[in-house]
Amino acid sequence: MAAQKVEDIFVDIVERVKTLDPVNNRAWFDKLTVLRLSGGTLEIGCPDEASVQYLRDNCKNSFTRAAQQLTGYLVGVDFGVPNGQKPHNATLTLGVEPKLHPDYTFDNFVVGPCNRLAHASCVAVSQSPGSTYNPLFIYGSSGLGKTHLLQAVCYELNKKINNVVIQFLSCENFVNKFITAIEQGNLQGFQSQFRTVDALVIDDVQFLSEREQSQEEFFHTFNALYNNSKQIILSADGPPGQIPALEERLISRFSWGLVTRIDAPSYETRVAIVQKKAHLRGLKISEEIAEYIGQKVHANIRELEGALTTVYAVATTTKQEITLQLAQKALEGQVELLSRNISITDIISVVTKHFNVRLADLQSKKRSQSITEPRQICMCLARELTKHSLEEIGGHLGGRDHTTVMHACDKIGKAKKSDRKMKALLSELTKQITGPAQT
Repeated sequence: MAAQKVEDIFVDIVERVKTLDPVNNRAWFDKLTVLRLSGGTLEIGCPDEASVQYLRDNCKNSFTRAAQQLTGYLVGVDFGVPNGQKPHNATLTLGVEPKLHPDYTFDNFVVGPCNRLAHASCVAVSQSPGSTYNPLFIYGSSGLGKTHLLQAVCYELNKKINNVVIQFLSCENFVNKFITAIEQGNLQGFQSQFRTVDALVIDDVQFLSEREQSQEEFFHTFNALYNNSKQIILSADGPPGQIPALEERLISRFSWGLVTRIDAPSYETRVAIVQKKAHLRGLKISEEIAEYIGQKVHANIRELEGALTTVYAVATTTKQEITLQLAQKALEGQVELLSRNISITDIISVVTKHFNVRLADLQSKKRSQSITEPRQICMCLARELTKHSLEEIGGHLGGRDHTTVMHACDKIGKAKKSDRKMKALLSELTKQITGPAQT
């Protein structure tokens, strides 16, 4: 297969990807290029390293399928940044999770009354790290944009400061790294990694709750960075004083700088968010459609994006123009679900009751059929009914990794197609989870 042939049909490959995977489609896909075809692997050029990581994590399978379908060959796919365009953020130091998302920049953040102070404070910190609002503590319910703002600060710091060193990771990952360092006798290496950075950005710091040894370590890390005028940014689902079993000295330090809240978006902000999310996907929708989604879905930003994804997926698969009527039909029967904030806890509660098992069993390493099946069903339903990542779902069920969750979703999905009893069971469990009893 000649490289020229691939270049000739690359636009068609990208369009096919949009059909195969409408959820992960982005407007900047049109900027992708063919770098080379070597050893049966098609390497695709991306705008920056964050885009490369996003495509590898979310879109590799769909690009591979599209390339194979349109070329007729068993070609593989990978992604990279063109030579000579090495991104500035190559100096960024990251924890394993979460990774920077190319959508999470200040330009893509919709500002409204619900988040204006949090946004302004993050912009100020990115312009003058270590001296303005240090520490910065942002709190609010899940899905309201905290992680977006944290990542946006990382992007700006990295863009403005040469060779900046940033540690951006979830608090759970921080704790796990700390435990590993103790087990391996490498506490000094851990302390060197986190106490010598220019900025420490920790998402979901409420994970420190009831972890006394981790709190002790975080206390000393905080002091070392603060005393050296290094920026500290934290997020949580509640203010410092409401984090259970958090030491008073940490509550005090978290409150030294600025503590700001993000609230649920107003109707006008929700409409603007839908329009922004549509633009990021290269999707043209009318104002009345954005208003319809904004009116019907108000739980959080993730639910708004989920509703938009549903509309987009229906339009793509049916090859219809996106109209208000199509949007209403696509969301018919789902509006109540989309308007609610289904949690993994809701799902686990229903599944454990049905199978008469304990949460501790699902989180354990037991592999008996009586435990494995309900555990996998929980993972599958969580993937379908929530906007949590694979890692987050696995974390709720014993700290399992994303590949385990993917395997569970695939296995239950296949069983649903081939086994009527499994299909009926999943339908009944879904009704219980989304029904009035759970509201």
